[in-house]
Amino acid sequence: MISGFFLIIYMGPVALILIVMTVQIKCFQEIITIGYRVYHSYELPWFRTLSWYFLICVNYFFYGETVADYFGALVQREEPLQFLARYHRFISFALYLAGFCMFVLSLVKKHYRLQFYMFAWTHVTLLIVVTQSHLVIQNLFEGKIWFIVPISIVICNDIMAYLFGFFFGRTPLIKLSPKKTWEGFIGGYFATVVFGFILAHLLSQFQYFVCPVGFNSETNGFTVECEPSDIFVMQEYTLPAVLQNALSWKTVNMYPFQIHSIFLSSFGSLIGPFGGFFASGFKRAFKIKDFANTIPGHGGIMDRFDCQYLMATFTHVYIASFIRGPNPSKVLQQLLMLQPVQQLGIYHTLHSHLRERGMLPSAAAAQAE
Repeated sequence: MISGFFLIIYMGPVALILIVMTVQIKCFQEIITIGYRVYHSYELPWFRTLSWYFLICVNYFFYGETVADYFGALVQREEPLQFLARYHRFISFALYLAGFCMFVLSLVKKHYRLQFYMFAWTHVTLLIVVTQSHLVIQNLFEGKIWFIVPISIVICNDIMAYLFGFFFGRTPLIKLSPKKTWEGFIGGYFATVVFGFILAHLLSQFQYFVCPVGFNSETNGFTVECEPSDIFVMQEYTLPAVLQNALSWKTVNMYPFQIHSIFLSSFGSLIGPFGGFFASGFKRAFKIKDFANTIPGHGGIMDRFDCQYLMATFTHVYIASFIRGPNPSKVLQQLLMLQPVQQLGIYHTLHSHLRERGMLPSAAAAQAE
């Protein structure tokens, strides 16, 4: 599985997006199937059809937003896409309303309660699976490093917590997972922080991993070329006095992203496992061992991604809160979609603003030259 993961990364953004979508669809199918079997929903009219219809609607909304945000140049060039982008949210809402009305029309007197159970089941599944899958792709567009490091952190923590628990585990951690131990939990944390720190150092050296994924309208393909941002540029840090005495070093050179990796690793090790505990509680509630038997010896796809979705959400929030600044490429894409008169007005406003700040010569100085 790990070798397959690296192969997919090598294949590029399109392969990664397709894999995320495939995982999302499979996880959705596993959870919907559990509800179908647990609640004996075999006689419910349109239940499965509506569940998949709502999945299509939500994906249309999220991926439409992504296309509008990251592929503005392509949208501007194709007239049908301009129409879809302009009225995207209205179309998405209309599609959802059609499904909502279909659900109401499908209500049958003897199945009212069960039908509303399954309606809620479908929507909670969409919230957990589809929304968080979309955040995985959003992280990918910020740079492959924001996709690879969080996923690798969760995998590492899972492995190291198991090894520490296997060799040193004595104290039970939580009743939901009797095999989890405090020794594995703590050992996994420290091992994951070290792993994340080293992986961050290795990946920060390559543009292929640190540059945001963009769309080149000339080649109609994805690009990963850029001037690396400050967090991926080596900097010198002064060590605290205690460490200076212990290590005999006054300064150390490292990438700022390595500091961010400590916070990512801490979340993945201390809070991330609660995604697994949540999944364990869910399976116990419905008296099932695994979500499915897709992967021999591992259960279903959802069994492997229960912590990954929580980690992806944290990564997205972390980027939005502490990393992401104004994006010039997005601003330019929005400007290109304006009418020529509006573009000219913005040009004059920006020109005047830059002159006032002394970044452009004044009109008199320009005439004198």
